[in-house]
Amino acid sequence: MTRRTTPEAGLPSIYTPTPTGPRPGVIPIQRQTIASLTVEALRERILRGDFPEGEPLRQDALADELGVSRIPVREALRQLEAEGLVTFSPHRGAVVSSLSLEEIDELFELRADIECDLLSRAIPRMTAEQLDRADNVLDEFEEALNAGEAMRWGPLNWHFHAALYAPASRNFTMGVLQKLHQHSDRYFRMQVLLANGGKRANEEHRAIAAAVRNKDVPLACQLMRSHILGAGASLLALLHEERAKNAPVVRSATP
Repeated sequence: MTRRTTPEAGLPSIYTPTPTGPRPGVIPIQRQTIASLTVEALRERILRGDFPEGEPLRQDALADELGVSRIPVREALRQLEAEGLVTFSPHRGAVVSSLSLEEIDELFELRADIECDLLSRAIPRMTAEQLDRADNVLDEFEEALNAGEAMRWGPLNWHFHAALYAPASRNFTMGVLQKLHQHSDRYFRMQVLLANGGKRANEEHRAIAAAVRNKDVPLACQLMRSHILGAGASLLALLHEERAKNAPVVRSATP
């Protein structure tokens, strides 16, 4: 039985200052809880595909469905907009964002460049304990794959990558990278479900971890770049096929 990891277990996060005393305008704890739960519920439904790309997100309907007022729904949609999952249109309101194939290709190229740089900085400073933490995440990832627990795939994938890069101590870069992972999370689940991407990802993660344990920086970076770009290429092929099937048929007018 493997130990459950949590986002706080030594993984980088974006710093949020905590107020040290009372100040006007502080949001009550209960409202903060409702707002955070609303964000989590809507984020999960988008990532799970319950709301497809381009789907309008009507605040009144979402509030009724979640049993909350429109205020936390509105705040949640703005948070999801900052994460890149929601777009606001002047005429349609909030809609589930969609990335073009070109943007997805760019996303994975950016990830490859950033993550290989972080990995090369992290490996010389990595301790055995830090690498053990990454291995524990891999064990959990494999368990989640075998159990079909799709909700855990994306977060555990991020936790593994973040655990490898933590020794680099590049918090600003990690914040940028986390947003890129949030953009690609829904597509990662699609790839796992439709293209057997989970087995491949697990095997590649294990190979990367082995190279890191051997302190082989060139090999680890080569494997990481191949892992990310290969996943991107596989996903692009899958999305091209899926979007072609769902594209509306344009019928030419008969003379």
